[in-house]
Amino acid sequence: MLDLRIDNATIYDGSGAAPRFGSVGVKDGRICDLGEFADAARTRVDARGLALMPGIIDTHTHYDAQITWDPYANPSPALGVTTVVMGNCGFTIAPCRPPDRDLTMRNLTHVEGMSLDALRHGIDWGFESFPEYLDMLEKKGVGPNVACYVGHSSVRTFVLRDDASKRVADADEVKRMRNIVTEAMEAGACGFATTRSYQHNGEAGIPMPSRLADEHEMISLSGALRDGGKGVLMMTKGSHIAMSWIESLSAAADRPYLVAALLHSSIAPELAFNDLADIAAARTRGRRMYGAVSACPLTFEFTFHEPYPMEGFRCWKPLMQMDDAAFRTALADPKLRAAVREELQERSLRVFNGEFDKLFVTQAADPAHSSYEGRSVADLAASGGSDPLDFMLDLALSEDLDTLFTATLLNSDEAAVGKLLRDDNAIISLSDAGAHLTFLCDAGFGLHVLGHWVREQCQLSLEEAVRKLTSDPARLFGIRDRGRIEKNAWADLLLFDPDTVGRGATTRVYDLPAGASRLTTLATGVHGVWVNGTLVADSDGICSDAPFAGRVLREFDA
Repeated sequence: MLDLRIDNATIYDGSGAAPRFGSVGVKDGRICDLGEFADAARTRVDARGLALMPGIIDTHTHYDAQITWDPYANPSPALGVTTVVMGNCGFTIAPCRPPDRDLTMRNLTHVEGMSLDALRHGIDWGFESFPEYLDMLEKKGVGPNVACYVGHSSVRTFVLRDDASKRVADADEVKRMRNIVTEAMEAGACGFATTRSYQHNGEAGIPMPSRLADEHEMISLSGALRDGGKGVLMMTKGSHIAMSWIESLSAAADRPYLVAALLHSSIAPELAFNDLADIAAARTRGRRMYGAVSACPLTFEFTFHEPYPMEGFRCWKPLMQMDDAAFRTALADPKLRAAVREELQERSLRVFNGEFDKLFVTQAADPAHSSYEGRSVADLAASGGSDPLDFMLDLALSEDLDTLFTATLLNSDEAAVGKLLRDDNAIISLSDAGAHLTFLCDAGFGLHVLGHWVREQCQLSLEEAVRKLTSDPARLFGIRDRGRIEKNAWADLLLFDPDTVGRGATTRVYDLPAGASRLTTLATGVHGVWVNGTLVADSDGICSDAPFAGRVLREFDA
């Protein structure tokens, strides 16, 4: 007898082929029947009018800390995600010595927008090495399937300790780091991740450790993946990094390279497309390179207590090291404001590029300013005859920095974003699920593709979108028997209504450790999500009695 059969479904198998109507049978976590068959099942689902696809594979998450206290990786399974890839940008918590835990957490609070109290109360530190981290996750259990990069900044901190963000490593330190990367790959890491982005800073604006790595270190650590002949390299590169250099790292390792974050900027619209063109050229030379693109507009909620969108400006770096009084004085300084305006004249892919017409006052702290809510800073400044930067900073200062702003920062040009999504050299990614919790929640990126880009914008066919969300990332990472609906594949499945599927409105909840807040979103049109044949979410979200059905993925094809 089967454990599960789903009947009368329109089946999108993940290959990109046209759908077919039929049934799927599941036993012992795998698909064993497909099409028409008579086997009875303990559980039967009538999917008439609904579509069935492989579960979404989210290749860019930051659940490394959260999953130690929340094995479900909330909210991703409720949003159709059955496999998460963690450790992106090299922001991991393993390996980590006990004396370095506070340093690691302080880095994450800033670069990933996480509450230090939540991390201190929540992280289970039942590990020191990377292999021990994977072992711990297996022992505790996980809701979705989990694949983990070994992260450059954690490896660097493990070897250089307090110097990790201060200096270049010597030859012996590089050798020790390479040994850790090799050990992690042998234990089951899916690859090696790093960042070179100027936007990626720890507490007080200290660069994330990987940004201090020199050429020798980068080539050596990337080359460690050649030893085992498997694994993916990943980098968030920053606009100052040449794609030709990343190609040399890919060549040193002879491994695929996934380059983030290729987002469209209305100020410098050619940059993301130039990067994809360079990746395409590298592929003609035999390099397996891909660009990570986002399906979502990059929208942040923020106050000037944590003004992450401004931290891409060089002139802002000193402010990140100031105490509160000095910071407020600096915000009022005409010299700072002039310096920001000067940098805004540069064509660069910063998070914030001066588009004040896309920056709104969401919630005023002073009731006298309630009429500002829902209006753009550009509009408000023009109404008062002031400069928009001055208006924004003056308003924040007048409200004790409590003014809540919402800014659409990148990926706002839908025609351009649609072109990025269709590019053969692109992987649809960049949800950042588990990070920037106080600023955004794009964990529903896959549902946004199915609803907005397929149904509403007609930029992708449904079968093409399903392939890009499932079998394409599975193939890139060498994830075995996932990303397809076919016999003997693991039954990671998403049942949805194509007419209503999408992601709902973003809301703020206070369910993190120590009562810290995060932004989350609900699914629309999702009827069931199965991980390894077990129902983990339905139309009401993650099932309250859902078992830890996921697996820690530790074996990958070359």
